[in-house]
Amino acid sequence: MTDTTKLNDTLGTTEVLWNLADLYSGTDDLQIKSDIEWCEAEATNIKTDSYGKVAELSANALLSLVKRLETLDCTLTRLGTFSFLNFTTQMGNAEAGALDQRIHELYSKCGTETVFFELEWNQVGDQQAQALLDSPQIVPYRHYLEALRRYRPHQLTEPEEKILLEKEVVGRNSWTTLFNKVLSELKFGKNNRSEEEVLTDLYHADRDVRQTAATEMTEGLRENNHILTHIFNTLAADKMITDRLRKHSSWVSSMNLHNELQDKTVETLIDSVTSRYDLVNRYYHVKQQLLGVEGLEDFDRYAPLPSLPTKKIDWPSCKETVLSSFAAFSPQMAEIAEMFFSRNWIHAPVGTGKRGGAFAHPCVPEIHPYVLVNYTGNLRDVSTVAHELGHGIHQVLAADQGHFNSDTPLPLAETASVFAERLVFNSQLELL
Repeated sequence: MTDTTKLNDTLGTTEVLWNLADLYSGTDDLQIKSDIEWCEAEATNIKTDSYGKVAELSANALLSLVKRLETLDCTLTRLGTFSFLNFTTQMGNAEAGALDQRIHELYSKCGTETVFFELEWNQVGDQQAQALLDSPQIVPYRHYLEALRRYRPHQLTEPEEKILLEKEVVGRNSWTTLFNKVLSELKFGKNNRSEEEVLTDLYHADRDVRQTAATEMTEGLRENNHILTHIFNTLAADKMITDRLRKHSSWVSSMNLHNELQDKTVETLIDSVTSRYDLVNRYYHVKQQLLGVEGLEDFDRYAPLPSLPTKKIDWPSCKETVLSSFAAFSPQMAEIAEMFFSRNWIHAPVGTGKRGGAFAHPCVPEIHPYVLVNYTGNLRDVSTVAHELGHGIHQVLAADQGHFNSDTPLPLAETASVFAERLVFNSQLELL
């Protein structure tokens, strides 16, 4: 029995695996092939029917076209969600990787066929566009269409946009996948532990354990420095080129645009934080005193305070803590979260080939989100489960807004998850 298997058995996470059958029954599901073929055909048909005509569309015709695009994107998202989730827990599986790559290629192919819509819509004059946006038929998609127009200053010509879409399958997504593959297969230290197991020890009460974990992590990453550095530099260069082509004013402008934020808003936040580094300095001085050490090292950053419990928290206890914390605030919130546990919407055990970290992955309005964690049984992991369920609950509730409108900008999305995490944190404090 490996250390990882023993940990999962001890915590009760071995069988906490998500069931992807709500998407497709498996990689051999014939519906996958059928949906791929439908997406390819529908993308071509949409272009045939509407290319060069967006500026002439009535409100009803525009509504019909947007609905077709949404239906196409829903099917693509369902395929993409399945291929990604199937791959992310077995990143060394060639078949799973091949399917995920195939769906990335499908996204690119369909995108090159339908990119005309965004370009033509953004070329519609402001007065005409506003009249369409004000029409009763467009109300359900008003925000979606308004949001598209904020990209107008940064759009390229249609041939250029198509080239960028074509190259994306071997661009940023490909390099990110390589990074995740490398990290998922790395082993650290003399016991050949996974990334998650080593990172967990950085939160250990014993300082020697923390120092060993930091050393093992550093040595493991350093051995792969040539690969990881190349990936990082390539991604940075790719962003630099794209930002230059799209004439973004700073490295963060494209992200602000995506998040529907003004650059000034983010600059104000950064200025507020950097101007009060004295608070961080004060925090670490207090922590140093509480830990009783002469000086803090990098591996002391996440050290728990001496008064905190160190006993491992098994999965049933984690579930009880999270659900009771949510229920104290909102029974509905707890009811939605409970479905993630009882209906196998969570993947929790640590394992070789599984992507590190945690996330909540939305799908389409007709199908629930999924949550991934790498549960090792400490207090931080309980907070992580709550955090990701906060995202998941938000995504379930947002589904009523429809596929295009349920895509939430990052600042709003993180508000839901941090709030959920805070509920659990407050309940944990009451037990100390």
